[in-house]
Amino acid sequence: MKPRSHCPQCGHTLGALELIPVLSYVFQGGKCRQCKAGISPLYPIMELTTGLLFLFAALMLGWTPELFVALTLISLCIIVFVSDYTYLIIPDKVLLFFLPLFVLERIFIPLSPWWDSLLGAGTGFGLLLLIAVVSKGGMGGGDIKFYGVLGIVLGFKLVLLSFFLAVFFGAFIGGIGMLMGKVKKGKAIPFGPYICFAVLIAYFFGGRILQWYFQFFI
Repeated sequence: MKPRSHCPQCGHTLGALELIPVLSYVFQGGKCRQCKAGISPLYPIMELTTGLLFLFAALMLGWTPELFVALTLISLCIIVFVSDYTYLIIPDKVLLFFLPLFVLERIFIPLSPWWDSLLGAGTGFGLLLLIAVVSKGGMGGGDIKFYGVLGIVLGFKLVLLSFFLAVFFGAFIGGIGMLMGKVKKGKAIPFGPYICFAVLIAYFFGGRILQWYFQFFI
C-alpha cells in the first residue's frame, strides 16, 4: 500500500490505467509509459496465475465457507513466491498479516478435528526448525515461520505431505539446474516457491494423494 506502485527505473507512480492486471502490460508493450524501460514479465505472469488460481478454487470448492480459506491461502502463496524468488526473503510482516486471518478462518471454518490446525502448525514449525538446527542453517528462518502459518490451514497430514512434495520438487528442479549449469553448488536457492507449489497441491488434492498412497498398505 505504501509506497504506491511505481516504475523501479524512473520512479514514475503508476496510474489506474497502468494497474490493470495483465492488460496494462500488453497495451504498454511491456514497457513503462514514462521512461520506456522494460517491465519484468513476472508481473503479468503472476497476475494471470493469481486469477486462474482464484477461478480454480471457486470451481473446486464452490460457494462454500472453505473458499474464503482457499483464496487467503492462494494470496499468501503468491506473495511469498514472488518475494522469495526475487529477494530470497519471506517478510515477517506478511506472515504476521495472514496469521490472524488463518486463525479466525479456522475458528469459524475448522478442520476435523478442530485441534488438527494446532497440530499442523506445531508440526510445520517444529519440523523445519529441527532441520535448520541439524543442518546448521540449511533452512531459512522465513521458511520455518512460513510453515508454521501454513500448518494452521493444512493440518497435520497435509503439512507432512506438502513438505515431502516441496523437498521433491526442490531436489528435482535444483538437480536439473545443476546439470544445466544454472545452479551452482553451495549457492543459496529460494525454497519458498517450492513450498507454495507443494502446499497448493496438498491443499486441493492432498486427500486423493494420501488415499492413493495408503491403498498400497491395506
